[in-house]
Order: sequence, then C-alpha cells, then structure tokens
Amino acid sequence: MAARAGRVLLEAMRLKSGIWVAAYLRRCQIEGASAVLRRRGAEEAGAVFIIVNRLDGNATLYGPAPQSAFDDAQPAERIFTALLGGSAPVPAAEVEARLAREMRFDPDIWIIEIEDRAGRHFLDHVVS
Repeated sequence: MAARAGRVLLEAMRLKSGIWVAAYLRRCQIEGASAVLRRRGAEEAGAVFIIVNRLDGNATLYGPAPQSAFDDAQPAERIFTALLGGSAPVPAAEVEARLAREMRFDPDIWIIEIEDRAGRHFLDHVVS
C-alpha cells in the first residue's frame, strides 16, 4: 500500500519552477524566438509570468491560471492564462505596472520575456 501511495504522489508532483523555466527558455530558442529570464524566483514553486513583447511597444502577459482551470486528471500541469492583452496586445507599460503589483504581492515570481513580432508564446496549456 505504501508503494502505491508513493507512486500516486509522484504522479501528482509538479515540476520545479527552475527546471520548467530552463526547459521553456530552451524551447523558445529552438523555435527561433529570443527569450530571456528577467527575474529569478523561488526555485521550488515560484509562480511564472511570461511577457510576449511584440517589439512595437505592445505586449501580452501570461500568468498562472486560476485554480478552477485545473483538470482533476492532470492537477500538476502548468496552465497559463492571458492576464493582459489576450485579445489584442496592450501597451508594454501596462504589463510592467501589473508585474510590479505582482512582485509586491509575491516576491518569489519568475519573469520571462519573449521578443516575437508574431506574438508566439510557445505555452502548451493556455486557458481563457
């Protein structure tokens, strides 16, 4: 019984933020987009925010989806939602102001910035 409980626990564990971020940066590089780590957060479980800079003064901000978006079958997946600029990019200053508020609330966040004129985000799970 203990071995079975251990297996269930392993299946439900989420990948550490530091490992996820490293893999995500590599994926962006493979896709040909410039991506940089702007802020290093808590290695174990810091929230990850992704800025997609359109290089025209506008951007989209993605962040962790609300808990209600998680599927019981895959509770450990990282799911993102567009926090700003989901339907159309917003001025980059709005994104920076939102991130400043997030950092005051949680100083352990990670911030990744992608520069891509097409607005590609390379996220596997985005909910609206």
